[in-house]
Amino acid sequence: MSIVGREEEVRELSQFLSSNTSEFLAIYGRRRVGKTFLIRHFFQKQNALFFNVTGAKDVPLKEQISHFTKEIGNIFYKGASLTPPKNWDAAFESLTEAFKMISKTKKIVLFFDEFPWLVTKNSRLLQTLEYYWNHYWSQDKRIKLIICGSSASWIIEKIINNKGGLYNRITRTIYLEPFNLKSTKVFLNSLNIRLTNAQILQIYMVLGGIPYYLSKIEKGLSAIENIERLAFRRNGFLLEEFDNLFFALFEDAEIYIQIIRLIAKHRYGIGQEDLLTHLGKSYQGENGLKKLKALQDANFILRFKSHFQKKKGFFYRLVDEYTLFYLDWIEPIRETLKTKSLIKGYWEQISQTPRWRSWSGYAFESVCYKHIPQISKTLKIPPTSLPDTWRYVPSKNMQDEGAQIDLLFDRTDDSITLCEIKYTQSPFILDKLETSLIQKKISIFKKKTQTKKQIFLAFITANGLKKTMYSEEIVDGVVVLDNLFEKA
Repeated sequence: MSIVGREEEVRELSQFLSSNTSEFLAIYGRRRVGKTFLIRHFFQKQNALFFNVTGAKDVPLKEQISHFTKEIGNIFYKGASLTPPKNWDAAFESLTEAFKMISKTKKIVLFFDEFPWLVTKNSRLLQTLEYYWNHYWSQDKRIKLIICGSSASWIIEKIINNKGGLYNRITRTIYLEPFNLKSTKVFLNSLNIRLTNAQILQIYMVLGGIPYYLSKIEKGLSAIENIERLAFRRNGFLLEEFDNLFFALFEDAEIYIQIIRLIAKHRYGIGQEDLLTHLGKSYQGENGLKKLKALQDANFILRFKSHFQKKKGFFYRLVDEYTLFYLDWIEPIRETLKTKSLIKGYWEQISQTPRWRSWSGYAFESVCYKHIPQISKTLKIPPTSLPDTWRYVPSKNMQDEGAQIDLLFDRTDDSITLCEIKYTQSPFILDKLETSLIQKKISIFKKKTQTKKQIFLAFITANGLKKTMYSEEIVDGVVVLDNLFEKA
């Protein structure tokens, strides 16, 4: 497999390697997003010595150092067997000595993968890294150090924002994001899987843009058939991935899963104060905020602040597609799936139900939030405009009607574009009743926000908007699915 959909990252790595000075790169992102694949496949094709050591979860210090030493023998001494030292200081000393075996003009790439797993308790690995980088490796212009880990919050806190010996030592960072729809299509095409944009959207709403998950898609099957094979067959891949994902990322995985479940119950987000209250006294302060940040850094949840809401503060929303799908569709029947597959055609039948249509509407909203640049470009929204959502829920003792705005752009040209997001199997039909509901929603928005700005209305649809007298009257712009596949 070749590298696809990572043009900016490849350019960054090319500059990193070609520079005439030592470099220190930190790369992080969600587990399964392709960090290791990107680094290994890029440097395997370069004229550089590539030293790669990968940490193993819950493995003792002695074994970690043994793996490290074996790699030194393989890369620098033609496979010679070296006696493992007792600590990281001696291991790094051995590595530094090995540099003398390499030509002064040869670049040396040191790739420490899953670095947080290498940093076992009382190992002093982080302090040793600080010492050798500051005293030796940073002085050698051949050295290109890469620290990588799936625990994004650990990499950010301990490496990128290090307050000790590595303070301000990072020369480059790469945050590897999941693929967008365009990159997903390119990736699937590279596997000779050619599906329509509508089919790819169905897969994306379940798997997101995670390359490892997308690599499980089977050629010759439809989106529905692939989802059924991965999620609703006995011991299907997506059945066990949820636990594997969280227990690999977090030592105390249970509390993170609890947080995810709480946020998932609130479709339009839950306030930070309410969320921490639900978690209990142990997580009221810094402890709870730290865990929320870890989930945010790992791209599971989104933190946002609605500038139109009277209730101030941060809100959180679950945005990881696989996690949303697992909690709603797989987990309720997980025990059954462990023992037997469901009847063939199960998912095709489910995909025709009102419950699925409601859920897919919500999932499509989440996809749209990850394609704001494409939406802005299509609607010709000024680049300085602020994207947001808005919701009004009246108190129980009030007679007011509530309202929900799926997406809006607060523009700098004294205007606001309100967006209706619609997921339907055929072009959405704007009739008299729907028009009346939308106009009422706009009226509530104007009243509650007290905005004097010009209001424009746009539709974002999965299968287009049918032209009617009502659409001609009130709709100012339309975004269709193909627009979300465009380059921003």
